Amino acid sequence: MAKHNYHPETLALHAGWRADPTTGSVAPPIHQTTSYQFADSDQAARRFGLQEPGPIYTRLGNPTTEILEQRLAALEGGAAAVAVASGQAASACAVQTIATAGDNIVCGTDIYGGTWNLYAHTFRNMGIDVRFVDPSNPEAFLKASDDRTRAWYLEMLPNPKLVVPPLAEIASLGRKHHIPLIVDNTAAPMLAHPLEHGAAIVIYSATKYIGGHGTSIGGIIIDGGTFDWAAKPERHPLLTTPDPSYHGAVWTEAAKPFGPIAYALRVRAVLLRDMGAALSPFNAFQLLQGIETLPLRMPRHCENAVTVARYLERHPAVSKVIYPALQKGESFKRAQHYLPEGYGGLVGFELKNGLKGGKRFIDSLELLYHVANIGDARSLAIHPASTTHSQLTPEEQEAAGVSPGYVRLSIGLEHPDDIIADLEQALEKSRKA
Repeated sequence: MAKHNYHPETLALHAGWRADPTTGSVAPPIHQTTSYQFADSDQAARRFGLQEPGPIYTRLGNPTTEILEQRLAALEGGAAAVAVASGQAASACAVQTIATAGDNIVCGTDIYGGTWNLYAHTFRNMGIDVRFVDPSNPEAFLKASDDRTRAWYLEMLPNPKLVVPPLAEIASLGRKHHIPLIVDNTAAPMLAHPLEHGAAIVIYSATKYIGGHGTSIGGIIIDGGTFDWAAKPERHPLLTTPDPSYHGAVWTEAAKPFGPIAYALRVRAVLLRDMGAALSPFNAFQLLQGIETLPLRMPRHCENAVTVARYLERHPAVSKVIYPALQKGESFKRAQHYLPEGYGGLVGFELKNGLKGGKRFIDSLELLYHVANIGDARSLAIHPASTTHSQLTPEEQEAAGVSPGYVRLSIGLEHPDDIIADLEQALEKSRKA
């Protein structure tokens, strides 16, 4: 497709694909294949030698998946993207691309429970130390850093606290010390744009709003292409020194013929090659279908969520509502600044009668689904303390914003009156628990 400054609504439909050159097919085809015929031995050698782009094996890349990668990179304003099997794989690969045993990252406490477990326990077992800090305080990231700090990490719209961090200040401070900021933007696609505020890398669980229909798991890692990994080579040795696993390639040099994508190149050539967290071509196709309606769905998610949040704010069974539009002071100012197009589709609330009320509420729902996903076209509900965050200690749950009476809603696309009617009858039953 010719280069134009297209709006996001147009990119969601057209970026990365126009038509099949052989058949003229407008819809991206599903390349359900493991392997690709090379023209000759020289072409094969060039592709394996990073001298020529092109498919080698679907664990490393696939033509259908490549369309997804190009489309999401275009939407995010990044230089390149790598699709992986899940959002959890994206969280893992994003760090392991630049950190190894003996290294550390600094991470905001306000993150998804699965990411907390991965970083606090599994990564530490691998020798990567993760240091958790208050994401509202940029200086806390710097204070927790040292010469082996490879990245800072936070969520743009943290699940479940939903308090937007001072992203630009954190990113700017990190760049002064040659530390990239990795941002998980899963809960705010089309709403927040982390690369525009200084983030180096953006990741998504594409399973959520990007796919939008609860059918397909996938993840994406987007390289902004603006971080100078070689400015202080000792800070990022995995990208700036010879890699013995790839015939001594220095990734900052190997990427030069293709653009400022050293980070993305190592994600694909090393992490995907060795760990094998490849996205299936069929799931890539499904996620592409979701992206086409993403610009239409996100405003409706936001509108419905605001309506639900204001309803819950007035309900006598509810002691607290967690939603960016209802926040005060600096938290609300940051939400306005970073989420100018809407505050997202997630709503949290605390029930006055705690754990018993929360469980009774969940069990009384008729329209809303009781599932662990978010970002579905359908409205969903869950009790995090007994599910998504149940592997955390009580202290870790508190740090992550999960209390015994906390309920998380992912508000879908139904008519708001129907959503509220279901919440009303479940809340009334919860009061009797």
